[in-house]
This record gives sequence, C-alpha cells and structure tokens, in this order.
Amino acid sequence: MMAASSVSSLFLPAPAPGLDSGKTSCTSCQSNAGRRLGGPFVRCSGAVPRVSNGVKRGGHLTSVKRRDAIGLLCGLSSFFINSFDVNGAGLPPEEKPKLCDSTCEKELENVPMVTTESGLQYKEIKVGQGPSPPIGFQVAANYIAMVPSGQIFDSSLEKGQLYIFRVGSGQVIKGLDEGLLSMKVGGKRRLYIPGSLAFPKGLTSAPGRPRVAPNSPVIFDVSLEYIPGLEVDEE
Repeated sequence: MMAASSVSSLFLPAPAPGLDSGKTSCTSCQSNAGRRLGGPFVRCSGAVPRVSNGVKRGGHLTSVKRRDAIGLLCGLSSFFINSFDVNGAGLPPEEKPKLCDSTCEKELENVPMVTTESGLQYKEIKVGQGPSPPIGFQVAANYIAMVPSGQIFDSSLEKGQLYIFRVGSGQVIKGLDEGLLSMKVGGKRRLYIPGSLAFPKGLTSAPGRPRVAPNSPVIFDVSLEYIPGLEVDEE
C-alpha cells in the first residue's frame, strides 16, 4: 500500500468592454457541465467571452445562446481536467524485503534437503563461518515467516529490527529453536517446519496477512546475525 491530483476551479478571462456580465451565473455553467459530461463541476466566474447574438444564414437569423457557449466551454474544461488525473492504482506493488531473492530461489532447488529426527527439514542458503549458539544464549536473527503457499505472515525485515531471544529456551516455536541451534553466525537457512513443531493453537496474523491454522506447517527463512556476549576471535 494515492490521491489523484485535481484542479478545483477554472477562471475564464475578464469580460470585454461593453459586455453584460450579470446574465450568466456560475450555477448555469456548473449545471451544464454536469449534465453534458457527467464529470466534476468546474467553478467559473460570472464573466463570459463575447458571443454574437445571431448569425445570418441565407437571409435568416439564427440565434445563438450564451449559455450554450458557456456550457460547452465548461464541459471541455471538465474533460481536460479528467484527462490529466493521476491514477495511483497503476503503480507496481512495493517489493517486500527477502532473505532469498529470485536467484537464490533457483539455486535452492538444487540444494539437498536435510531431515532431522523430529521431522524438521531445512536447506542451507548460506553456511556461516562463525560459532553456533549454546543453549540458553541470546541470538540476534532476521526471519521471514511464510505459509506453505509462500505468503508472508511475519517478517523482521519489514519491521526493520533484529529479533533477539534466548535460543533453546522455549521462547519461540520448537522448529525455529531447533533450526537455529545447529546454525553458525553468518549463515542463512530455509526451515520447513511441520505442524507439530509450529503453532499448535494457530496464529492470528495482522490485517492483510494469511492466518496460520492450528498444527499447520510453516516455512521460515532465517539468518543468524550474531550472538550477543559471545566473543569471536578475529582472524
């Protein structure tokens, strides 16, 4: 997830000398424009350009009404205003930040799947070079949480802050705990978490996000950024 720009009024030139200016009102201009084009009303001044009262054709006098001329001018103004409106609906949707882009997705198809005894499955997006977190230590991680269809229901990247918690202490779902414990700092993984290791009571997501049903499988892309308090020897 844009207001369209519009022009609120259009003022015609001042009347020429000797022209009667009180006979044509803005009300007639607005009503004529509305009836002719069905567009937004355009506010006009009481002044109108000079229009001849008659035209000789074959010896006969054909009367031309000022209000018809004014209605035509206001109708054309309404048409051009509508033509230049900006439509925000035509803009492409904003791209959501991800841990695995389109190139990564293609490469991931050829990465072998690892299955643990608990039923957790994962694929290595990137193998880290740092230490693995000891149980009970705090870890700082980024994550993208998805339902099996790939729709995102939660994301630390969209929130703009790392998620810090004590790994292996039951502060997160079992599948995420297990998947992070065997990772190394700097690594990225895609976790395929079965329903038994996910949300036993389900999860009500934010508006516009998919709901997670009880005991349904979920997918997490996670990156282990660092382990607060655990010093890493510099090479």
